[in-house]
Amino acid sequence: MRATVANDLSQGNLLTPGEVAVLFRVDPKTVTRWAQAGKLSAVRTLGGHRRFREDEVRNLLLGVPTQRTEGD
Repeated sequence: MRATVANDLSQGNLLTPGEVAVLFRVDPKTVTRWAQAGKLSAVRTLGGHRRFREDEVRNLLLGVPTQRTEGD
């Protein structure tokens, strides 16, 4: 499930937990809990911060199921 930001830059924009929280109208800590529970995949920056793939977040907002890869 973990990957570094450098590996995922080619896959689109990355969002911070705060940006995802605004989209879902929840607290950023809720977004972090979703990531820990595996409901939302996250990548880690070199500093250890979580970032979320914008395309996956937008699909969740629209209710479109995403297929998780074996490495996620």
